[in-house]
Amino acid sequence: MLYFLKKNHKTNYTLPWKQTLVYEGVRIMIMFGAPVDLSFKGIINLADAQSEEPTIGLRPIKINSLGKFKSGSLRFNNNQITNLCDLHKTISHFLAEPSQLAWLDLSFNRITNIDKVLCELPHLRVLYLHGNRIFKLSEVDKLQSLSHLHTITLHGNMIETNKTYRNHVISVLPQLKTLDFSVVTPQERDLAQIGHKNSPHKRNKETFK
Repeated sequence: MLYFLKKNHKTNYTLPWKQTLVYEGVRIMIMFGAPVDLSFKGIINLADAQSEEPTIGLRPIKINSLGKFKSGSLRFNNNQITNLCDLHKTISHFLAEPSQLAWLDLSFNRITNIDKVLCELPHLRVLYLHGNRIFKLSEVDKLQSLSHLHTITLHGNMIETNKTYRNHVISVLPQLKTLDFSVVTPQERDLAQIGHKNSPHKRNKETFK
């Protein structure tokens, strides 16, 4: 069954979340190839993932002469991961071109902070972090150097309860096209820019220039 985007009165494009996941999954496979799937493996430490066999999906993934996958996407969702130590080693273990990783799913784990190791993935475009345990909104600021990041999910973390949550994320990641499976509207982008310019932190920085 095909699902089509419906346009609402705010010029935002929305779908029921299950349908959105189907649409997003198809789009990602077209753009970055079928993901190397290490979800639901009971992984606690990323180093342990290297001993796991990826789940084989309906769409096979090509493998190079060294036995590494020719894919630009990785799934570590629905495990018990608490931190991102050994992320680079694990990516290099599975992917033929680790520097080209563009899509990373770390949703539904036990991650409490956004490790700066993510900023060492220069081509990262899609990052799923929903359903974790991130409780400081300022953690999102660490991702500002990811200039190609256009899609991120953070719902289901404690930071989502902050009244300025969506505005803050859009202000520190102005290149975002989609946040929590919802398109960032021009109005939201304008409000985020205004809020960022008027924030006490921004004014203090300008005072001491």
